[in-house]
Amino acid sequence: MQSTALTYAIGDIHGCNEQLDALLERIDAHADGRERTIVFLGDYVDRGPDSASVLRTVSRLQWSDPDHVVCLMGNHERMLLDSLTTEEAALHWLSNGGDATLESFGARDVSGLPSNILDWLEGLPTLHSDARHWYVHAGFRPGTLPEESDVHDRLWIRDVFLDGDHDFGRHVVHGHTPQREGRPERRPFRTNLDTGAVYGGALTAGVFTDEAGPADHFLQVRA
Repeated sequence: MQSTALTYAIGDIHGCNEQLDALLERIDAHADGRERTIVFLGDYVDRGPDSASVLRTVSRLQWSDPDHVVCLMGNHERMLLDSLTTEEAALHWLSNGGDATLESFGARDVSGLPSNILDWLEGLPTLHSDARHWYVHAGFRPGTLPEESDVHDRLWIRDVFLDGDHDFGRHVVHGHTPQREGRPERRPFRTNLDTGAVYGGALTAGVFTDEAGPADHFLQVRA
């Protein structure tokens, strides 16, 4: 009999490398040798203590197993990249936690970050899907087709996506809006996996299968 495919979607990390390492160990133990896909929902950097280690861990995982590790872009990666273009964008990124990212790399400004990491970030997609799920950092504007949705919305949207329950044809798995109580938000048509790890909450992986939309269950690590 063919085993059920497992997908582990991980919410916003924001430099919390110790929690990430522990969560990846829990995923390995839970998968127990079964084929699995890991989808990172973005926001690897900023605010937390070790964005450099998080980026090294996540990028190396993706490089070593590109068929089973998906890394999406978050709005904080977009802010980091935009900071390369104008002083205003750089100030905006720094005021949103970019200073912690620079410190973790021992860099004075964004130009001091490793070029291979910047190139990797620039190439990150903003959307992933399987038969039953859409994976995205922030969400979609109601009434749009996810595959045709605005990239800015995928990275930044909140209110109109979060207000009410909107059916996008597949269950939407996202992060971006921290749940300060440390529990994932479970709705009929979406699951929010940003459980505020950088604010003292948990780092969460939702476990999804090819047989259902909502998460089968969750794995969590707290600081």
